[in-house]
Parts: sequence; structure tokens; C-alpha cells
Amino acid sequence: MAVLAVIAVALIFDYTNGFHDAANAIATSVSTRALSPRAGLIMAALGNFIGAHLGGHVAKTVGGGIIDPPPGLSGLGIVFAGVVGGIVWNLITWYFGLPSSSSHALFGGLVGAALCAAWLGADSKVLWSGIVDKVLVPMVASPVVGFLLGGLLMVAIMWAFRRGNPRKLNRGFRRAQTVSAAAMAVGHGMQDAAKTMGIIVLALFVGGYQSTKTDIPEWVFLACSTVLALGTYSGGWRIIRTLGRKVIDLDPPQGFAAETVAAGVLFTTSQLGLPISTTHSITSAIMGVGATKRLSAVRWQVAGNIIIGWVLTFPGAALIAILTYLPARLLFS
Repeated sequence: MAVLAVIAVALIFDYTNGFHDAANAIATSVSTRALSPRAGLIMAALGNFIGAHLGGHVAKTVGGGIIDPPPGLSGLGIVFAGVVGGIVWNLITWYFGLPSSSSHALFGGLVGAALCAAWLGADSKVLWSGIVDKVLVPMVASPVVGFLLGGLLMVAIMWAFRRGNPRKLNRGFRRAQTVSAAAMAVGHGMQDAAKTMGIIVLALFVGGYQSTKTDIPEWVFLACSTVLALGTYSGGWRIIRTLGRKVIDLDPPQGFAAETVAAGVLFTTSQLGLPISTTHSITSAIMGVGATKRLSAVRWQVAGNIIIGWVLTFPGAALIAILTYLPARLLFS
């Protein structure tokens, strides 16, 4: 029953991840009218489903490289509290329309629960080398890379099509955005469904139902990809409005550039097993693209609020997980 409880909250997290991060895949395409909102969500859901089956490297990192809980009920309690921390933080940031990172909410929750358990005497460890190498360094590097590459690609597009007819260019780039948005959706599945898969595999290992943290049963792929797709289809309109309209008013070439860069970052890091934030990738790419027009085109106050949300995500989710673990350990004992 304890393993089932952890799997259940992991899938709830997966669902909140879907509607929280639906904006990552479609906000730019919807804002430029390349896709209708409903068509965009359907495409994003399908892309998430496909991408989940390509995210094994990230799942293995999450399952074995973040925390090392003790086997048995106490370890399952730690994982349970950590995932609840991620869920609650997702709901808080969704309510306020902040495109924060579901990934870092999950990691913050796991670290907070593991530290609290260790402080209370459990044999629980945080794998700090994995946190630094696989989470913190990519957390800082991916937005910088997204911002710079977004700006560079946008400059290249402006130079290559500087003599083009604006109306024809917008029409062409709207069509191109269906491809770039689909790539974003697949990349999101590769990253974010994989994180839930890693949590479920960790729960199966700690609960004694499998002998390694790296083997991912096919039913785990299917369950996580399906739930993420359903969550994505339900939509996260508050965050879609923030990314698609409030940071900058995007035109189709800008939307294409931002989506292409973010998707490229997601595909590359997924193959390297680096669990980065899809939110950071697309938001920073949008800012980089917008800055090529003029720095004032980006609404930096809104961008600043988003960055504050990024900074608060890890400790905020950790605190919620600690508060959850204190009563939850009585149930998992």
C-alpha cells in the first residue's frame, strides 16, 4: 500500500506538471496565432506522450542521482513527502501565473524531505555531487544558453530575411512554428515525464519491488506519458498568458526562434541525462529573442518576477516537503 501511495502522488505530480507546463510547448505558437489554443494543447499532449518514451536517461538520473533514502517504509515516506512538496509548489505558482520549474520543485521537495529525515535520525542521504553536477550547474547554465542562442538565432533570421515581405514571412513562420512547437512538446516529454518515471522507479526500488534504480518497466513509461499528456491537454491558461503575452509580444519569426532554441536545449540535455527545466529553457529563449528587437521590448518587471519565482522554487518546495514529512513519517513507520 505504501508503494501505491507514492506512485499515486507521483502521478498526481505528473498531472500538475502537465497543466503547469503546457505553456512551455504552446504559449509562443498560441500568442502568434500559429495554432489555436485547443489545437496547440492536443499537439502538445501528443508530443509529451511520444517524448516520454525517449527520456530514459533523465529518469535514471532522477531515480538514482538525487537522494538515497533508506529501504522500506521510512524511505517511501521521504519520497512521498518530497513529491507532495513539488505538487503544492506547482499549484501555488500556477495560481499566481508564474512559470516556475516543476523539475526544481520536485528536486527541492526531495532534498527537503531527505534532509529532514536525516536530521530526525533516519539513514537518509542527499547526493550532493549529483545535485551540483546534474541540477545546480544545468539550472544556471541552461537559461544563459537559452538567452544567448535565442538572441543569436533571431539575429540570423533577421539578417537572412531582411529583404523579405513581412506578410509572407509571418505566414511562413506560422507554418514553421507547428514544427518547432511539436519539437518543444516532445522535448518536454523527454524531460518532465522522465522525472516522474524516475520517482516511481525509486519507489519500487525502496519498496523492494525491483533490484535496481535504472530499470524502467514499460508500464511506467505508459502511465507517466499518458498522465502527463492528460495534464497538458487540460491546459494551464494562467501561465500561457504570462509566457505568451506578458513577457513580450511575439511575432511568428520570434516565436519560431524561441521554440527552436528551447527544443534544441531540451533534446541535448535529455541525451546527456541532465534533468533541466523546460520552463527555464523556453522563458530565457523568449527573453533572448525579444532583446534583439530592443531591450525595452522585454517587460523586465514581469521577467524579474519570473526569476524571483525560479529562485524561490527550490527552497519553497523543500519547506513544504519538510512540513509534509513531519506527519507523514508517522504513517510510513
